[in-house]
Parts: sequence; structure tokens; C-alpha cells
Amino acid sequence: MAASAVPGYSPGFKKPPAMLRLKRKRLRRSELPAAAAAPPPCGAALRVPSAPVRRNPFSSLDNAPRAASTPQPQERDRRCPSDGSPSAAPFWQLLEPVCEDKPARRAEASERTDVLALTEDLHLPVAVPEVLSSPRHEFPADWSLKTRLLFMSSQPFTWAEHLKAQEEAQGFAQHCRATETNLPRSIQEPQVSTELRCAFQQSLVYWLHPSLPWLQLFPRIGADRRMAGGATPWAQDEALQQVLMSDWSVSFTSLYNLLRAKLCPYFYVCTYQFTVLFRAAGLAGSDVITAVVSPTTRGLREAMRNEGIEFSLPLVEESRTRKQKSSEVDLETEGANSLEVGSSVENGEEPAPSDDDDESFSWLEEMGVQDKVKKPDAISIKLHKEKHEVQMDHKPESLALVRGTNTFTLLNFLINCRSLVAVAGPQAGLPPTLLSPVAFRGGTMQTLKARSISAKARVHMAYKDISSLEIVGPVMPHSLHSLTVLLQAAQRGAFSAVLYTHEPTAVFNAHLDGASPAFNEEPISRDLAACGLHPEALHQLRQPPTLGKSALRFLEMKDYAYTWKS
Repeated sequence: MAASAVPGYSPGFKKPPAMLRLKRKRLRRSELPAAAAAPPPCGAALRVPSAPVRRNPFSSLDNAPRAASTPQPQERDRRCPSDGSPSAAPFWQLLEPVCEDKPARRAEASERTDVLALTEDLHLPVAVPEVLSSPRHEFPADWSLKTRLLFMSSQPFTWAEHLKAQEEAQGFAQHCRATETNLPRSIQEPQVSTELRCAFQQSLVYWLHPSLPWLQLFPRIGADRRMAGGATPWAQDEALQQVLMSDWSVSFTSLYNLLRAKLCPYFYVCTYQFTVLFRAAGLAGSDVITAVVSPTTRGLREAMRNEGIEFSLPLVEESRTRKQKSSEVDLETEGANSLEVGSSVENGEEPAPSDDDDESFSWLEEMGVQDKVKKPDAISIKLHKEKHEVQMDHKPESLALVRGTNTFTLLNFLINCRSLVAVAGPQAGLPPTLLSPVAFRGGTMQTLKARSISAKARVHMAYKDISSLEIVGPVMPHSLHSLTVLLQAAQRGAFSAVLYTHEPTAVFNAHLDGASPAFNEEPISRDLAACGLHPEALHQLRQPPTLGKSALRFLEMKDYAYTWKS
């Protein structure tokens, strides 16, 4: 019946579909003069036949009959004239605003522009705050831990490949002996410079505890998925867990003793929930030993208070001070109340519960509805009062600062704290990771992984040879400084770097209330000379932090001057 309704239709097994396509083409050619004679106005919609021929649902798509006035997409595009008439234009152009000119291939151009913008962003100085707007010969200290560094330069990094056994051994010896390496401003042939290659090996060394080669022990926060599936024989063995924690306590105490003797500049304690940075006196603008803990929770802060640890929340105090300066005079009373509550939190004191909590509901008895309305219990009232403190949990604002002799109390607290070690999951029973730039008891020497790659990058509509050097591992502040000093000489003062930060540690760059007014930097600097760091790196780390709650993301040297983005 379908064959009789539509003339010229036949099943595919009788006549090839090519004949039907030729017939349809002839019909369309005959319709072209009529369409050109009466073009519709700009923006008019295409006319659709009022009674289209019904297609046989049992026929194939190639053999199905189509109305002669409905062109296929390919042929519609092929028939588009240059005059821009809507009858010949593609259908998507009819959806655009009337008579609006659109540049050709705009989608492809935008993608190309995005790629070029990204490439240019890596090669141009980035606009940063006022103090960092001009190029400088030294970048600010970054106390955050880096998981990866990617250096890029037009000069090759072949000098960092395939170190000889003697050069590797010499680099380890220079690190253990804290040998200072002073390189020239520019090295003409870095590939044959033994001094440069040994110094490169020296800058990759760090110390770790515990050492479990089959597990990646940094970072620890959010590492459950990465560590899942690894062998953890101590997870169900309490005796083995006690041995691991006992060994860890000895290493932790050894590090603190080195720090107090100014033989270790700083070290990190990385747990599965938070990270602690211990800094020696004289670093980060402080005249006493400091320890910063981030992120913290209300439970951890309360446990520290119960142990007698005095600490402050400097970011909370800074935010409060900023709000007070911007507040108006008519809100003076409200500002004073918030100051009293905030000062009690800063000094390690909880706001005392009011004695007249029950009296505050006396108005219910006066109305005679005290039995119909459920009064909140004491715990709910306390949680409501502590709402502000709970809201900052796990946030950068929860950073806690411990100063002076309280850091020793913090040491004992962390050794005896049961919540320091996970009780379930892939990290169950695993002690925290200790990271240090110098050797300590129980520490294992490790090296950052380095790999150089040469490739072509598209820069300003042209391809240029770009060499890259990738550094993977827990990159500490002194390592970042040492590597940039080496690259300055080897790459002739021209390179850029992308820095990947362990985000929970970015807040360590916040400015803290540092030294006392009588702080004298000279004697402390002489005492830190034996801590194992290069004098230039030590000078950088002595400066007060200036990056705030952010960290360095991009670093570029051009003509021996640094610009950076945080």
C-alpha cells in the first residue's frame, strides 16, 4: 500500500536507492530558480509542507521516500549562496539575532585563543599584590609543602640527567656535611659541570620517618584511596602498632631536641587529619620556637586546652580586628560583645555558660505554656554558643599557633594523643610522617624524583623548543630555594616554574605575631648557622611570611629577576 501511495517507491531489493537520490536531485534543481525569484525577508522561517508524505515504517532509511522540498543537511550547506539569504543559510544561522554579523569559525578561533592565552600566561609576569608587583632578586619564603614542581626553560636540562655514581655519592656527602656550594652567576656548559651536578643531587635529599617503601607516606591528608590495597600488617596487630609508635616517639623527640639546639631549622609532622610545622627560634620573624597546627577542630583545640597548652588563633584575631576597623559607631556595643567572646577563644578559654539559662525561659511560665513548648537542654545551649568556633573547623582560619615552652607540652600531647593515629581504614595504626631537612634518629635518607623532558610548545603562533624538569615528592622550603639557585646559574637566568601545593599547608604562610620589641636578629642568626641550610636559604626563611593564607603557584625568572603569582 505504501508503494502505491508514493510514486517511484520500491523496496531496496528491487531497485537501488541511488536512482531515488538522482531523482530527488533533479527535483531540487528545478526548484532553485523559483526559490531565488522570491526570497523571504531577513529572519523569516522556512516553510514546511502542510501535508508531508507519510514514511513507511518498515522501509530502510536509505530507501525511505523524502519530500522533494525538504533538502538534506549536506546538500543544504552545499547550496548556500554568498548573499546570506535565509533560504540558503543553514538552519542554525536562523536562530541568531536578525541581521547580526558573526565571524566565521568563531568556535575554533576561541579555542585557539584559549590555548594561546594559557601559553602566554606561563610566560608573562602575573599581576600580584602591591608588594610583589615589581621584579625582585629574591622571592618570598613559602612554608607550604609542595607535591610537584615543573620547571620550564628554553635551555635544555640535560645536565640533570644520568648522574654518575661519583657525582651522586659526592652530592650525598655534601648534604651530610652541610657543604656550601657557591656557583657562578652563569655556567656556559652545564652538561660538563661536575660541581653543578653534585649540588643538584645535594638539593634533592630529605629525611623521612617511618620508611615503608611500598607505601607513599606523603601527603597523608586525603590519602586513603591512594593507600588502599597496600600491605598493612600492623593494622590488626596491636603489639606491632606499639613498636611502631615507640620508634616514632623516639624520632619525634630527637627532632625536637635538634630544633631546640638550633641544629635543625624546622620539621613537619603529617597526620591523617592535620599537619604541624615546628620552626626554630629566629625563623619566620619569631624569637622563640613556634609550632603551627592546621587544620584543627573544636575537639582537638579542647583537648589541647585540657592538657594546659596555651595557643592562639591568629587568623581569627586578624579577621576580628579587620571587622572592628570597618564597623560603624552605632555598632560599638555589638562589637564589644563579639570581642569578649573572641578573646576567650583566643586565650584558650571557653565562654562560661550563663547561670540564668533557666531564667531566660521564665516568660514561658508567665504565659502558661511551659509544658507545651520543649525547652533546649544544656548541651544544645552550649553548642549554640560555640557555633562560631565549630564553623571554622577544618578551615584555614582554624590554624593554631603555639609559642615558646608550650611547644614542648605540645610534643608530649602529640606523643600520647590516641587520635593522632587512625583506627580504621588504610592508614589504621600507621604513625604520622616526619619530614626534616637534616638527619635525625630513626630518619631515612630519601631523594626527590627528578625527570627532564624536551618538547615543542606553541608560543605566539609558532612552535618553540621547550625543556622541562619535573620534581616530585615532598618539596620543603629549603629545597625550593636550592633548586632555583641552581637553575639560575644553569639556565642563564631565564626559567619559569609551576608549583603544586599541598593545600592544607598553604596557611603556614600566614603572618603571625612574631618577635618581641627587643628582638635581636644577629645572635640568633649566628646560632642558626650550624642548622645545615645554605646562608641564602636561611636568610630567606628568617623573614616574616608575606603570602598570607596562599602559597606560590607560579614563579618566573627573567634577566635574573623573579616575578611570581600566589
